[in-house]
Amino acid sequence: MTIEMLWREGVEPARGKYPGLRTGLVEQEGGMLIERDVPVQMRDGVHVYVDIFRPMGASGIPVIFTWSPYGKHGFKTFDVFPNSGVPKGSVSRYAAWEGPDPVYWTEHGYAVINGDCRGSWGCEGDLVILGPEEAEDGYDVIEWAAQLPWCNGRVGMAGVSYLAMVQYRIAALRPPHLACINPWEGVSDGYREYGYHGGIPETNFVKFMEWSCQFTRGRVEDWVQMHQLHPMLDEYNASKSCDALEDIVVPAYVVADWGDQGLHTRGTIEAFVKMSSPQKWLEVHGRKKWQYYYQPTSLARQQAFYERFLKGVDSEVAAWPRVSLEVREQAYVGEVRSEQEWPIARTEYVPLYLDGEKRALGRDALREAVTLSYDATVQDDRLEFVYRFEEPAELTGGMKLRLWVEAESGDDMDIFVALHKLDRNGEFVPFVAMAMIDDGPLALGWLRVSHRETDPSRSTAWRPWHTHQRRLLLEPGEVVPIDVEIWPSSTKFHSGQQLKLIIQGNDIFRYDLPQVQLHQDSVNVGAHKIHMGGPYDSYLLIPVVPPRVGDTRRQ
Repeated sequence: MTIEMLWREGVEPARGKYPGLRTGLVEQEGGMLIERDVPVQMRDGVHVYVDIFRPMGASGIPVIFTWSPYGKHGFKTFDVFPNSGVPKGSVSRYAAWEGPDPVYWTEHGYAVINGDCRGSWGCEGDLVILGPEEAEDGYDVIEWAAQLPWCNGRVGMAGVSYLAMVQYRIAALRPPHLACINPWEGVSDGYREYGYHGGIPETNFVKFMEWSCQFTRGRVEDWVQMHQLHPMLDEYNASKSCDALEDIVVPAYVVADWGDQGLHTRGTIEAFVKMSSPQKWLEVHGRKKWQYYYQPTSLARQQAFYERFLKGVDSEVAAWPRVSLEVREQAYVGEVRSEQEWPIARTEYVPLYLDGEKRALGRDALREAVTLSYDATVQDDRLEFVYRFEEPAELTGGMKLRLWVEAESGDDMDIFVALHKLDRNGEFVPFVAMAMIDDGPLALGWLRVSHRETDPSRSTAWRPWHTHQRRLLLEPGEVVPIDVEIWPSSTKFHSGQQLKLIIQGNDIFRYDLPQVQLHQDSVNVGAHKIHMGGPYDSYLLIPVVPPRVGDTRRQ
């Protein structure tokens, strides 16, 4: 089947403060040599353009490569994103958006090549967003870069978000001279993690993505229209994912954060798990992604990684644990711990049953059935259930919410789930979220009930794998079980602190920011009924991680 693409005319790049092609322009900044808009011919004859930053007079140096449609000329700055945590002036004007700073890396003996992908800005061709062409073209640029006379033949990749997502797909093609990748928080499943959370279409960030990818001299994929025309996991949506993560074999330093619920958290961790790389490391933090990427301690770890795999120099990487994660207590408070695998093998999955009489979560299911309801068309009309920890506990991993549901009206339901941490007094405990937010939730989950079908061969006790291949609409009065995937998180609870489960028919986590995911195209009509107790085993499955044997740390 051939995907029928919808196109729109792009926006003139000059409106994005694009200086235009400057092929042949050579600049110098301190000890850094800059070559602007160097043309690179792709396998089909199309030309793309890259900027090269390298140490003056050096040879035998490796390349750090970035690739995106956002603009290699660095048209965005963190000044326009308040509360990002990136200090003004800490990233130079030469950095591509969400990419490594060439000033820092050339000072440490690396070249940085920032590339505009096919169709974007001054490049030839049409711009397909997150399409397979990006991977093939990225392959070609890597092989071209490795042959440059001053290069040592080793190329690594770097960058956050989109710049991370393309790394998976390029690495899966195995360019001979790609030596390592450092995907820093990037979706790997475009349908489940970006476009359709639980089958519910995202309606806010998708517009921001279209704006970010609008600058071209030719045509650009009509991102919003294509999103609306393809509500199921069909060939089009599959083309926006990396379905060959197992083909990645290069060394990989993979970084995620717990706060990107609805964007990068799930996909980054999933990519790490599926990669076949013998040398791979996962780091998961609880801070803001841009702040964390550019902070000095993170730059030092990136440098240690590149020293090992781009320069062949021994570094601290040899002593890194396979998994490093921050167990959060609240925003900016947490403890970093080492593990050997993900998910953590000693995890105990414990069901907490919904108690409709006490509005609580408990270890024992109710003997008698209880039905509660909320108006799914009213913002924040909801059900809440609370569990109080009598002993200290750590919840690290993905969770599952099993519910028995019924639509009072209509034939479908959009279910939104959030988990919050409460202190001993029942007050909300905030967490860092979405790059700029200081009062986010513990974790989120979503499901459109007609998308409840799962693949048993890919599902686990704690994570349902929804197929999204067909719609199973509800009959009047029909009560059905559903399993809602709640994205991975890591949180420490002290005795007396509480876990709150929220269920409603609309977005629980809302912010008037373009990069926050919203879902305003609802199928809800009237009330949602939730059945629990008796024959209805509605429960929240939580991942309790006990201390390792011999761990004497106080709980």
